[in-house]
Amino acid sequence: MSRIQELFKKKAANVLNVYCTAGYPQLNSTVVVMQALQDSGADLIELGMPYSDPLADGPVIQASGSKALENGMTIAVLFEQLQTFRKNITVPVILMGYMNPVLQFGFEKFCATAATLGIDGLILPDLPEFEFETEYGAVIRKYGLDFIFLVTPETSEERIKKLDALSTGFLYAVSSSATTGKDKDFNAVEQYLQRLQQMQLKNPVLVGFGIKDKQTFAAACRHANGAIIGTAFIKALDGTTNETIGQRTKEFIRGVLEE
Repeated sequence: MSRIQELFKKKAANVLNVYCTAGYPQLNSTVVVMQALQDSGADLIELGMPYSDPLADGPVIQASGSKALENGMTIAVLFEQLQTFRKNITVPVILMGYMNPVLQFGFEKFCATAATLGIDGLILPDLPEFEFETEYGAVIRKYGLDFIFLVTPETSEERIKKLDALSTGFLYAVSSSATTGKDKDFNAVEQYLQRLQQMQLKNPVLVGFGIKDKQTFAAACRHANGAIIGTAFIKALDGTTNETIGQRTKEFIRGVLEE
């Protein structure tokens, strides 16, 4: 059983997954931010690998990615930074990114290195289902990594069931077809999540895009196993140093989780 599956076995509701950008705010902030997230109560960490053309990301996450690239972040640098992260970090960690830099690094080499370091899963939004089934899925499975597909309110029921069958770990329910960081009408989102709930999917469901505070987190959790916060946390890190990341992260997570 993977770390992600163990997490959902122990905690089936109100799972908090927080996205952070590798190499932001400073190049050497990656593990500092991850440690702060774990210490503050995040259940799962989604670590973004910055890319120059991130299709699913809104302006805030794009800007953090641009800053990280300026700082000198690459996949090779990230893997160097993650050499010993499992000494202190026990929560599941997922790498989120895009195919172009992964293919440049070498797909199998990427999966092998990620698995050796203790990474648990991958989110690659621009990896098509067909290529996953015919080529890349076997490599991902070979190294014991979970792979998470994204579904949207526009995804057909048939396709949702297919992507759920192919996914391991959890299914990422995008709250709308917009990019990250946009405010959402949670009444419409609720209907969509109820529909997913009624489908009795194989995987737990986490909701992402537009989750930013206690209210939206609670709304997302009503009909899903938990939610993913990205843009709001990246905003909270703006202007921090490695010395102040811990306190800022603690305040942010407290604002989401505390009664």
